[in-house]
Amino acid sequence: MPDLPQLDQFDFHARLGEMRGAVLVMFGSPDCGGCRHLRRVLRDLRRRRPQWRVFEVDAQRDLALTHEFEVFHLPTLFLYRDGEFHCELQAPARTAAILEAADQALRRPPEDAP
Repeated sequence: MPDLPQLDQFDFHARLGEMRGAVLVMFGSPDCGGCRHLRRVLRDLRRRRPQWRVFEVDAQRDLALTHEFEVFHLPTLFLYRDGEFHCELQAPARTAAILEAADQALRRPPEDAP
């Protein structure tokens, strides 16, 4: 299975601003064990919710975004809906847990982006 589609500091805001529906963005790195596990979980999530978009930002390569979003630990997940930042998603790295946390978060109003 291919890696998650990538976003970088040059296309992050423009691409996310144009997307409709739910979007998950994982900040990770290639050498992070937790990130490798979460990638597998997010691939499964895409099979269960094919209408959702899932992307990754390489936190080591795109330091400007990493600082902008105040990412201090990897992996970190952010949830967007209809082009707007919704929240940092806190959930165990299991498909069902992420879906439940995202569904609950989407019932609340969006938060301000970091």
